Amino acid sequence: MSIVVAGEALIDLAPRDGLLLPLPGGSPYNVAVGLGRLGARTHYLGGLSTDAFGDLMAERLLAEQVDLEFSPRLDAPTTLAVVHLDEHGRASYGFYLEATSAAALTTGDLPALPDGAALHVSLGAIGLAHEPAGHCLGRLLADARGQRVTSLDPNVRPVVFDQAGGVAAYAARMDEVVAGVDLVKVSDEDLLTLHADDTDPLEVARRWAAGGPALVVVTRGPDGATAVRAGRPDVEVPGEDVEVVDTVGAGDAFTAGLLAWLDEHDRLTRPALDALDDEAIAAALRFARRVAAITCTRAGADPPRRDQLPG
Repeated sequence: MSIVVAGEALIDLAPRDGLLLPLPGGSPYNVAVGLGRLGARTHYLGGLSTDAFGDLMAERLLAEQVDLEFSPRLDAPTTLAVVHLDEHGRASYGFYLEATSAAALTTGDLPALPDGAALHVSLGAIGLAHEPAGHCLGRLLADARGQRVTSLDPNVRPVVFDQAGGVAAYAARMDEVVAGVDLVKVSDEDLLTLHADDTDPLEVARRWAAGGPALVVVTRGPDGATAVRAGRPDVEVPGEDVEVVDTVGAGDAFTAGLLAWLDEHDRLTRPALDALDDEAIAAALRFARRVAAITCTRAGADPPRRDQLPG
């Protein structure tokens, strides 16, 4: 099966030896690269600039065997993100977004997707309320409902709340969209950001699972990951102890690992997701955990290749 990954591509200006090093990034871009390295048939859907940074990002995707048929080249400049790393290597971001290539995708740029292809949407600086690109991503998910398996990473960034008119409005919109997708991968931090009144992010995940998705996978940083399903026990795997260089792209690497495992095992359909037993879910989480752990041992979003992982 092929997987279409939709959302923003941008340049991360990452700190290196007192300078800012330009690195291709963006959550969906990283997921597409990760899937390509893991051997999945992957298409990237998102606007790429015609400038030099856009050329750099397109060349990297092609080098990782990611198809660019659904990636329009736009005259707007490339979107930029300035990366800040704290003393533990955890990343936060500031964005140069307006009138840039990632933000300029319109519904007129949306293609007819291949029959049977899975759709994954990663959000980020482009949130669901952003006009026009965020509306395009929401439209993609809505049109795909019931037609193909859909996956979502909310990947919450504070900038999206200004686009939506506040946290509560954005959280309500996210709840609506989640109800229409088949698979959600979300961090515990994102769940608590969206629903700060809840002290347990897994309770939010259980509400989401009860509303529609077959599986809600909650990543918990160094503490591992938990898969939540409606009316069934949670499945949990612990974290993996590695020497962390930084966490840039680790969540995206986990997403790529999860989707790649499901694809390898012919589980990227709604009936197959519904039928996953505890053992299969744990195996998928362990594989995704390993992909993310290796990424944490490297500088920047540099996920492993398939031959660097267990069979």
